[in-house]
Amino acid sequence: MDLDEVAGRLYALPPSEFTAARAAEAAAAKQAGDAALARRIAGLRRPTVSAWAVNRVAREHPGELDELLSVGQELRAAWQAQDAEALAELTRRRGEVTGRLARLIRQGGDVSAAAAAEVDQTLDAAVVDADAAEEVRRGRLVKPLSYSGFAPAPATGGRPGGRKKPTGEDEEARAGKRAEAEARKARERQEAEAAHREWREALAEAEREHGERADKVARLEAKLAKARKRLAESAQRLEVTRREERHARQRLEE
Repeated sequence: MDLDEVAGRLYALPPSEFTAARAAEAAAAKQAGDAALARRIAGLRRPTVSAWAVNRVAREHPGELDELLSVGQELRAAWQAQDAEALAELTRRRGEVTGRLARLIRQGGDVSAAAAAEVDQTLDAAVVDADAAEEVRRGRLVKPLSYSGFAPAPATGGRPGGRKKPTGEDEEARAGKRAEAEARKARERQEAEAAHREWREALAEAEREHGERADKVARLEAKLAKARKRLAESAQRLEVTRREERHARQRLEE
């Protein structure tokens, strides 16, 4: 068992089943003697509903997803070449494939309107940003992706949230870097909030479980105390009965 294998199983599950399954996988790794793997499994983040929906498409409809990502690759190349005719055709194809994927996602699970909007946002990011495309293809998203630029990012671009700037426009380039830094901080903040929310839920569950078991132990201890008292009373009666029986036997023999 390795982390990639475990992650593949976990991220195939609905978010509602993720936390319990992760705990079971971590416990299994620890029991097998791999404490390091257990810690890495415990560190896996539970996906949002929108991230899970995109992950499911990556597993169940890889052909359709590959078609969209291929359109995105061609679109980025056409943008770099400033090929207006190709851009128009690719934009049309992008709309068709994105719409088809969005319908598959909505048909395959309980996805709210808000989550569906995040799915569309993630697919858009995968089209215009090569790094986002790779993340989507892996099927291990934990949160939706976004892209804030006006133009597709080149294949060597940064994480989603970057922006392609025209060469020589220093001020715009600096503004882009600031925007990217702000977007990165916002993502880190979102990740921290999601992690805290998940562990807060886990804490509440652990406290509930501990309280239930403590109550059960208290009830059992109370029953045990009563049983010991009854045993002591029974032992006392047995001793008195033995003594009286012995005295009665002695009188009979006299």
